[in-house]
Amino acid sequence: MSILAKIAEIEQEMARTQRNKATMGHLGLLKARLAKLRRELITPKSGGGGTGEGFDVAKTGDARIGFVEILLTKKRTFANDKT
Repeated sequence: MSILAKIAEIEQEMARTQRNKATMGHLGLLKARLAKLRRELITPKSGGGGTGEGFDVAKTGDARIGFVEILLTKKRTFANDKT
């Protein structure tokens, strides 16, 4: 199905749908899809990432992150000692 056919189908569905509080969410989604398709008409998606310029990051090794929680009273004492 072409982009123009999808746009026509969404516009027909918007015309069929009543406008009230219950359908506003659905109409919003249709408007978003319509805007996306119109944007694709203007600037079509480019092909895959080929061999362009840039850099590559190797995914090796393990990483661990630790969070240490300091109690509120210890924060106060620590702040008082440092000031």
